[in-house]
Amino acid sequence: MPRPKTHDDALRARLLTCAAELISLDGVDALSLRKLAADVNTSTTAVYSLFGGKPGLISTVYLEAFEGFARELRETPLTDDPAEDLVQLGLAYRRYALAQPHLYALLFTDAARAHINQDELLAEVSGTAFHVLYDTVQRGVEQGVFRDERPDLIAVAAWGLVHGLSSLELQGNLPPREQMDPAFERAVRAHVDGWRRIGPENDTRPGEVAAT
Repeated sequence: MPRPKTHDDALRARLLTCAAELISLDGVDALSLRKLAADVNTSTTAVYSLFGGKPGLISTVYLEAFEGFARELRETPLTDDPAEDLVQLGLAYRRYALAQPHLYALLFTDAARAHINQDELLAEVSGTAFHVLYDTVQRGVEQGVFRDERPDLIAVAAWGLVHGLSSLELQGNLPPREQMDPAFERAVRAHVDGWRRIGPENDTRPGEVAAT
């Protein structure tokens, strides 16, 4: 009879979640494998068995944070309305941030990058998330739904809005969630509406004045 598998996917997931929390609270350099193992009620042997050591663990935490984030965006259903799709991507962004606050905290920090030797893979994984947003905006510009503006500028502006609100909410600087749910969606919809191309006479760029 085969021996039971003690270093399974469930243990792996618990180690990754706990490591992300410790890194987000104390930083990468303060991450102790002994403390991590104790917190998860396992041994450091499990960490080495599953990740090959501390560098492998940090790389996996960081990459899986991006992969989970990108997956949340990719799995957002797309329609024939790019403006509504952009709104839904903004809501998906917030869902991930609230559901995985410690992993989310690692996405936009350089704290772990120095420990990762997979720059190409990291760039590919992180780029995937932005391209979901970019492709939606580009589709809107090409269809005439959004103003004739560079898609990357619209995408970055939308990203900045949802990132700022999500980060403030996680830091406890905004009203309770039951109040933020409708407020967040209204803010995203107002932002998306601001990029709509109502008609040629209103197709002005930021800083320009519409013709009268």
